[in-house]
Amino acid sequence: MERPAWAPPGIDISVPSVSRMYDFYLGGSHNFEVDREAARKAMEFMPGLPKIMQANRAFMRRAVRHAVDNDVTQFLDIGSGIPTFGNVHEIARAADPAARVVYVDHDPVAVAHSRAVLEGVEDTAVVSADLRKPADILHSPEVTRLLDTERPVALLLVAVLHFLEDHDRPYEAVAELIDALAPGSLMILTHASYEGIPSMEEQAGGTVGVYRNIRNPLVMRSGAEITRFFEGTELLEPGLVPLPLWRPESPVEEEDPHTFSGLAGVGRKA
Repeated sequence: MERPAWAPPGIDISVPSVSRMYDFYLGGSHNFEVDREAARKAMEFMPGLPKIMQANRAFMRRAVRHAVDNDVTQFLDIGSGIPTFGNVHEIARAADPAARVVYVDHDPVAVAHSRAVLEGVEDTAVVSADLRKPADILHSPEVTRLLDTERPVALLLVAVLHFLEDHDRPYEAVAELIDALAPGSLMILTHASYEGIPSMEEQAGGTVGVYRNIRNPLVMRSGAEITRFFEGTELLEPGLVPLPLWRPESPVEEEDPHTFSGLAGVGRKA
């Protein structure tokens, strides 16, 4: 397999990556054939996966604008993935040019491309770190330099927590992050769930199996289990809802049924 010039040294391009699969779903070009093959297998069970990812990004953009509208202009985006059009800093800066953004990911391709995209962009940074180790993120030079945790921060956990199994202690990791943030901070979250999927659970389970086979288990939590992540915050209206239903900007009747797969919410720390 020929290694593309943009692929960072040292990564195994024969192993699928969830962030590169996500890039493929969104129509990006920073993915390998092994990623595309795995994504196509997942789409055999859930053909609406690209629509779900688009709805996920649309929710993120609405939530970021909500944050800026409420004077939260610092953003910590964990599990940020490979840069695509409409990233957090672009949306936030359009509303407030002084917004500050730190992106965090543990995928070398995502980190390398984020750094390339952000080269020369002020008040943004990229951290190579893992959500399972919140202290590494919170005490990183990039976070301590750019984000003032004495003031409200918007913590983004968009389409990332469902890749942490219970033994990874995801609830504890999220609680540690929330605890480090100032009152008035926001948590912006999306998570995969069987609730709302317009197909039989057994069929959707085929997609879960694809991710398990590439050693990135996809954990489909219930609404009640996802709500637990918001402990320490107040869920803002309309609560934890399917992606298109969080403060929609267009008629939800026009949404593809697959976009209702997955839940989204925003919590505010008191």
